Amino acid sequence: MPFEPKAHADRRARILAEMERRGGGVMILPAAVEQPRNADSEFLFRQDSDHAYVTGLDEPEGAAVLVAHGGERKFVLFVRPRDKEKEIWNGKRAGVEGAKERFGADEAYVPGELEAKLTEWLNGAPTLWYKLGFSAEWDARVVGLLGNLRAGGRLMKRAPGAVVDPGRIVHELRLVKTPEELTRLRRAAEISAEAHMQAMRDGQAGRREGQVQAEIEYLFRRRGCTGPGYGTIVAAGANSTILHYRAGDDVLQDGQVCLVDAGGEFEWYTADITRTFPVSGEFTPAQRELYEACLEVQKQAVLAVKPGATIDGIHEGVVRGLTEALVKLELLEGPVDARIEDKAFRRYYMHRTSHWLGMDVHDAGDYHVDGKSRPLVPGMVVTIEPGLYVAEDDERAPKELRGVGIRIEDDVLVTADGQENLTAAAPKEVDEIEAVCVR
Repeated sequence: MPFEPKAHADRRARILAEMERRGGGVMILPAAVEQPRNADSEFLFRQDSDHAYVTGLDEPEGAAVLVAHGGERKFVLFVRPRDKEKEIWNGKRAGVEGAKERFGADEAYVPGELEAKLTEWLNGAPTLWYKLGFSAEWDARVVGLLGNLRAGGRLMKRAPGAVVDPGRIVHELRLVKTPEELTRLRRAAEISAEAHMQAMRDGQAGRREGQVQAEIEYLFRRRGCTGPGYGTIVAAGANSTILHYRAGDDVLQDGQVCLVDAGGEFEWYTADITRTFPVSGEFTPAQRELYEACLEVQKQAVLAVKPGATIDGIHEGVVRGLTEALVKLELLEGPVDARIEDKAFRRYYMHRTSHWLGMDVHDAGDYHVDGKSRPLVPGMVVTIEPGLYVAEDDERAPKELRGVGIRIEDDVLVTADGQENLTAAAPKEVDEIEAVCVR
């Protein structure tokens, strides 16, 4: 992964300044650890996003610590030591020296020194910024440190008076993307749009969901992504009505729709696109009607993204638009206001419309501030993803719509005067999709 010394140093400076503004203290950002998959193999390592955002270091174990109190500001890394034999097997390590020379740490230590150093820095610190619940191991370590400090009052020791989630500072920074971050998101979006078109071309009758997934993820890697930014969804037929379905072994069949929710991760930043296409290459009249109803609402929601708008407000507009469509399609009986009030629309649209996007597919940042939906500001990136899902056992629905799920999702940047659809290159108009799907 790329490391940008100035960008990461600027982030740390802003975090340290905010810590000081709030009275000072110590922030602990643990690194992710390798997770066993089976026997003696591990899952592919992915660094914790907060740790990566602050340090740029893509290694497991240890932690980043930011200290801002007592007139002192420093950035400390705890990293695995250099080990020639282990590096032969598993690759180079930064080590203590590299943590300082390459990654800008003011001090660096091996993980075995962590408890002693943290005890020293936490003693008398006003606040500890640590994400409780990060891991049972880390929670126990932090609780032990605080307990020891509290028990040492007679020895002039004092534990921090408050433990605060570091997201109150770090996630606020992550929420508004810098130009460098947007460059990565645009690249992830570009590659992901290509992958969706490949899925439309490949998703013919007789193919299996897992084979379409393979085509998508092959293109991710071939075009420069590290892989998918989240579990790829390829859902054919009635599987398209299962919101978090994972690509399985089902065979795509003519007459079905295939819903694909997939985004590639490029240099720690992920896209998140959903498209729905006809396996035969052409929507049936009933499928087309349902699809176009969802599409019209989705396009209006994209245009609603602008400074001052809120995710709650956009969602309310989507709920109204989809409910009107459901009444028109006779899947619900009117009046529209009553069906919104009694939430009958949730039979066909049961999820939210938007979430933040960035290093994580459901990215960091509060959705509400002071009890109110947060206004959008330039630099935020949100998804817009309405859907309509008709269960295969829904006896109220026409037979030709049962087992049909439609979701259309784009990634939208809030700009100074409106919005930029980062994923516009992925076809979503009916004619465009059918042209890509030519059989």
